[in-house]
Amino acid sequence: MDDLHPQEPHDHRLPRADRSPTAADLTPATAHLAPAVRERLATERIAWLCTLRPDGSPHVTPVWFVFVRGTWWIGADGGSVKARNAAHDPRVSLALEGGEAPVVAEGRARIWRAPAETGSPTGSASVFPPDVVAAFLAKYDWDVTLPHRPASGRVLFEVPVGRWLLAGTAQ
Repeated sequence: MDDLHPQEPHDHRLPRADRSPTAADLTPATAHLAPAVRERLATERIAWLCTLRPDGSPHVTPVWFVFVRGTWWIGADGGSVKARNAAHDPRVSLALEGGEAPVVAEGRARIWRAPAETGSPTGSASVFPPDVVAAFLAKYDWDVTLPHRPASGRVLFEVPVGRWLLAGTAQ
C-alpha cells in the first residue's frame, strides 16, 4: 500500500454499462440488495456525498459516481473541500436521490491520489483502476482522470460499503 495505490489492484474486468447488473456483478456487498436497488446503482447519475469537516460539521455535495465491484467510486479535484475532508476523516455517507425508495450507505473513503504533475492532458489513467475509469467513461462520457485545475491533480474516492442504512425501502 502506498499513497497512489491504497490497496492491491482488483480484477479489472470492464464493467458493462450498457446492460443491467447480472449475477456475475454480485459481490458480498450487493448480493442482499433488491434487483431494483442494484439497477439504480448502475444507472442513476447523481448521488449525494456527505463528508465531515475538521470541526465535525457535515458537508453535503452532489457527485457523479459509479458502483463497481460492490464499491462506490467518486472522482474529484484534488483540492476540493470533499477531498480535504475525506483526507482528514474518511467516514462518509452516500445517498441516491429520491426519498420514495431511499438508498443510503456508509463507509470509509480510501483516496487514490494522482499527483498534480500527473494531472496533465494525458490524465491519471495509469494511477486509477482501469475498470473504474472505463465505467465513468461509459456512464458519463467523462474521463475521470483529467483535472479541472491542473495544479491540484485528481483524486478518486473508493468507498466500500460499511453498512447500508436503507436499501430501497423507507423505514
